Amino acid sequence: MPFDGGMTCAVAYELSQGALGAKIEKVYVPCKDELVLLLHTKDGAKRLSLCASAHTPRINFTNITKENPKDPGAFCMHMRKHLIGARITSVSQIDFDRIVKITMSSVDELGFPTEKRLYCEIMGKYSNIVLTDGSDRIINVIKTVDFTTSSKRQLLPGMTYTLPPSQDKRNPLVETKDAFMDLSLQKDDITESFFMQEYQGISPLVSRELFHLSGDDREKMWFYFSAYIENARSGRLTAYMLKDESDKVCEFTVMQITHYGKSRACVQYSSFGELIDAFYEGKEKSERIKQLASDVFNLLSNAETRLKKKIATLKQELSDTRQMETFKLYGDLITANMYALSRGMTKAELVNYYDENAPVISIPLDSRLSPSANAQKYYKKYAKLKTATVHLTEQISIAEKELDYIYTVFDSLTKADGESDIAQIRHELYLSGYASRMKNSIQQKNIKSSPLKFITESGYEVMIGKNNTQNDTLTLKTASPYDWFFHVKDAPGSHVILFSKGEEPDSVDFTQAAEAAAYYSTMREGENVQVDYTQVKNIKKPSGSKPGFVIYKTNYSAVVTPHDHVKKNGS
Repeated sequence: MPFDGGMTCAVAYELSQGALGAKIEKVYVPCKDELVLLLHTKDGAKRLSLCASAHTPRINFTNITKENPKDPGAFCMHMRKHLIGARITSVSQIDFDRIVKITMSSVDELGFPTEKRLYCEIMGKYSNIVLTDGSDRIINVIKTVDFTTSSKRQLLPGMTYTLPPSQDKRNPLVETKDAFMDLSLQKDDITESFFMQEYQGISPLVSRELFHLSGDDREKMWFYFSAYIENARSGRLTAYMLKDESDKVCEFTVMQITHYGKSRACVQYSSFGELIDAFYEGKEKSERIKQLASDVFNLLSNAETRLKKKIATLKQELSDTRQMETFKLYGDLITANMYALSRGMTKAELVNYYDENAPVISIPLDSRLSPSANAQKYYKKYAKLKTATVHLTEQISIAEKELDYIYTVFDSLTKADGESDIAQIRHELYLSGYASRMKNSIQQKNIKSSPLKFITESGYEVMIGKNNTQNDTLTLKTASPYDWFFHVKDAPGSHVILFSKGEEPDSVDFTQAAEAAAYYSTMREGENVQVDYTQVKNIKKPSGSKPGFVIYKTNYSAVVTPHDHVKKNGS
């Protein structure tokens, strides 16, 4: 994983430089696996994030402000009781492992000085945050570990904190050249995984790079390895982000990586906090939204599966109605040849006069019925299937529109930033008739959630709906008739409104609004995306239609590459 011993060492050093002597003023728990401390430092206010998520574990100074739940919860209140007012006296790494220890001084309820310790363990699915007293007795833990979870190590309030089980690896911080040489000479074949397998806190990425620089030359191996460890020991590690050829974030590290060649760009950052924010921001948002809206995701996934199955069944039934014309033909031929038929016949060999080749066809008959009754039987089958065709076609259309709506809500979830956005989506589903399928569903009111905004190059405001409720409000209530509406063509996406101030915006403003409409849609990863745009006066909402659904007949089209102007503008 990217957060190895070297990264932990670098972050611990950065925290010790910026947080030493800082007073903890506020404590937040924005989600179940994260603890955020608002610090008053000599350089001003700073936010320290400690995250024990299985997918995004980390510790760093962060500039990302997150929405906090209305109910702080028992863990948050307990942490506030013990941490608010405490001062940080030291920040250190345990050996070269992925554990950061924060020591704090505070006073207890009686006013006596006391010591508290925070242990942040960054270990994938085993990550945790533990608060102890000065003797390492556990006060609270963000993820309790009992005997049913682990027989080797338990983390419960009242127990003594112990370090995770040793992996039987050497501590690189105390390694000597003689010991390194003895170890390397014991290996007949040195591979790129040597450093990772033998030493604590060395990631596969760093191990590969050290091997790439030195090969299997023992002297070079020690030279590059010792230089790396010395930089870690003295706080001279540098923050680097690895990006691929499409500028997509791949990994982060504390040393320049060369073994990828030109396929990876190594971009330097000014601080490790900034680097970690940049790497985890998108991933963490996705993970956090999944946690907050797990019930909504389940509801939508079940609805999607149900509708797809229903549409497939209806289409199969519709295909079965294609033989209705055959039944009408049978009725017509029996009627035309009534004189040649009689009761008791099981089939009739008749000439099909409706076919230019006039073939003879065999028509099954019910021997119990008269020729006239057999004809009426086929006419009834024809009429029934004709009625079914109309009904099935209508039901397929309704189901397909419902499925399209489900996809728009899925798209809304990708743009949600926090609990207020999720609450607005829940409210929308409630009004759309999904309340009976949602757990503990109640109609929520006065939900505050604002659209995204940015300013174009010429100074025009653009607003972007994050969900169907905001889309309707923006287009049908906020925008004036002569403002401009943008929407990706034939795909779920946001309503984007360019507020024209009664003027004619420049082509660059139209382009930026169209690029935003393409980005905030399901086509954001595409190229040459078609976007429709028209004045708001041309937009109509059919009576009884789902939230976010509008129609228009007069429009222009533009082909653009998706671009996030909101992030660029910092709005």
